[in-house]
Amino acid sequence: MSVSQILLQLHATLQDVTCEKSAIYLKVSKQYCFLKRVKDMSQDFDEHIIEAIGRSRIVIRHGRVVEVGEALITDCPLAKRFAYPIPAITKDAIRANIEHRIKAFGMCTADREVLDTREFVGFGASELLSFGLKAGLIDAAVLACDGAGTVIVTKPEMAQGIGGRMSGLVKTSPHPSVMERIEVGGGIVLDKKHATIDQLAGVALASAEGYRTIAVTVASPDTAATIRRIHPGTLIFAVHVTGLSFAEAESLVAASDLVTACASKTIREIAGAGALLQAGISVPIFAMTHKGKSLVMEKIRQSDDPVLVKPTRLPALGDKQPDPLV
Repeated sequence: MSVSQILLQLHATLQDVTCEKSAIYLKVSKQYCFLKRVKDMSQDFDEHIIEAIGRSRIVIRHGRVVEVGEALITDCPLAKRFAYPIPAITKDAIRANIEHRIKAFGMCTADREVLDTREFVGFGASELLSFGLKAGLIDAAVLACDGAGTVIVTKPEMAQGIGGRMSGLVKTSPHPSVMERIEVGGGIVLDKKHATIDQLAGVALASAEGYRTIAVTVASPDTAATIRRIHPGTLIFAVHVTGLSFAEAESLVAASDLVTACASKTIREIAGAGALLQAGISVPIFAMTHKGKSLVMEKIRQSDDPVLVKPTRLPALGDKQPDPLV
C-alpha cells in the first residue's frame, strides 16, 4: 500500500471520529501528520552535497547550508582570491563563502545562473574548456552542474557559468528551471528526472548526439580509465583531486590529458614528474598529453597577457602552496 493510500485511509478515519479529544483521534492524527510530512519530503526533497574549499563536505538543503564538515587543509592561496575570500579555512569561513555563492548566483537553488564570461583563474578547468569551445578546439564539454547533474554544453559562456564557481559536486537534486536555462542555451541534460551525475554516460550521449571533439571533467580514477578505454579520443580533465592516494593519483593521471593539482601531494609528485607542461605554480595545472598541452599553449598564444616560457624540470612549485598538501 502506498503512502498516499494510507493517508487517504487515515483521513477517512479522522472524519469518522466525532470527539477530537479522544485517544483514537489523537493517535490517528499524529500518524496522519507524520506520514504527510514524509510524503511532502519525498516529493520535494532538495539536497545538494559538494566537497569544496579543502574538500570540506557541505550539505545544502532548500537553499540553506545545513552541514559543513572539516576541511583537509587549513590554507589555500586560491581561496584567498575567491570573490568572497577565505583568508583561513575554518568551518565558519566555509559556510560564509557558500552562503555568498547561494546569494550571488543561486548555487544549488532554482535560481542558479548558468552563463558567465568572467575568468576567475587563468588556467582553471572551466577557463580552459570555455576557451577550447570558443577556439573550436572542442565542440562539446561534459560537466556536472548543481540542479541538473551531468550536462553537455557547447557555448563558452555556459562552460564558464557552470564550472567557474562550482567544484566537487557529489550529489544534486533536479531543478527544472535550471535545466530549462541550460537547454535554452543549447545544452543537453543527461537525466532531467533525477539530475544524475554520470560523466561516462554524458560522454556517450555527447558522442551519440554527433559531437566529435569532446572534453569531460572527471574526479574518479575508475571513470577516467573507463572513458579512456571506451571513448579514447575524449579530452579528459581530472579535477577535485585533493586527498587521492598514490595509487588513485597514478591511475587518474595515466588516463587524463589535463590534471589540476588542487591540494594534492600525490598529484604534484606523479603528474608533475611526467607532465609536458605546467601552468601556474601555486595550484598548477599539468598537461599530460600533447592534446592537453596544445589547449594550454593555444590559450597562451591568443592571450594578450605577458607570459614567461622556460624549459625546466617539473613540477616547478612556488612558495605559496595549499597547506598541508594531502
